[in-house]
Amino acid sequence: MKLSHLARLCLCAALPLMTSACSTTTAKAPDYTAFRSARPRSILVLPPVNHTPDVNASNGLIAQMTHPLAEGGYYVVPVAVEIETFRQNGLDTPDDIMQAPAAKLQSVFGADAALYTTITAYGSVYQVLSSNTVVTATSKLVDLKTGSVLWSGSATANSSDVGDPQVAAGGIIGLLVTAAVKQAVHNLTDQSFDVAHVAAERLLRVGPPDGMLYGPRSVKYGTD
Repeated sequence: MKLSHLARLCLCAALPLMTSACSTTTAKAPDYTAFRSARPRSILVLPPVNHTPDVNASNGLIAQMTHPLAEGGYYVVPVAVEIETFRQNGLDTPDDIMQAPAAKLQSVFGADAALYTTITAYGSVYQVLSSNTVVTATSKLVDLKTGSVLWSGSATANSSDVGDPQVAAGGIIGLLVTAAVKQAVHNLTDQSFDVAHVAAERLLRVGPPDGMLYGPRSVKYGTD
């Protein structure tokens, strides 16, 4: 029996969804072998390297990064102390700090591991009919004693994640005006900071299925 034209169209439309669903279920779980062996207790969160035009990106994100790690059971070196220590040693930019030898970081701060982060998107993007604030970052946790990568991950967040729905009223002119106004408001209120908070929580979430292992101060330590 031949499929009708409508049935063939529906089948074609469903195939990508079926493929997507299959690819989701076959994703590999992270390899925690090195992480379980190292079992870091303390983490040094290095200032993120900024690959965006926004000069506030690195400070905006690092201010949000200690909370999820501390909640996950880790001692986190105080950011203010860390930054001042680097400054006194002539390291003023994230790019310079990233070049510091792991052994030196371990001897100065006494941390077991360091978190290296790169920001690839930060700030408001004005489009024809909408304005959106986006923060995207990737991180890797490195054992400062061995140099081994213990964990890596990435995350993104945008305006809709902090309750910023698009308002569609007044036709095409209304959309254009709304987008322009929202862009100005986002810049004035630095909405990127709020979006960075969501991105940091997603990026550094501790626990399964793909977050860091629970730290020693967590009641769930060793259960993963």
